[in-house]
Amino acid sequence: MARGNQRELARQKNLKKNQEVLKGKRKEDSLSASQRKQRDSEIMQQKQKAANEKKTLQAEAK
Repeated sequence: MARGNQRELARQKNLKKNQEVLKGKRKEDSLSASQRKQRDSEIMQQKQKAANEKKTLQAEAK
């Protein structure tokens, strides 16, 4: 009987994943792991730069 429940849970999980892909929350891009790592690294660097600028502006305001 446990297998029936396991199958149902797997179906629900897969359905939820497919819905997220359709909504655009999760993008299935065709990037390799290294390309994805490079892209994410660039995004994080931009975020860090913006955060540092915000900190300096707040420090100057005080």
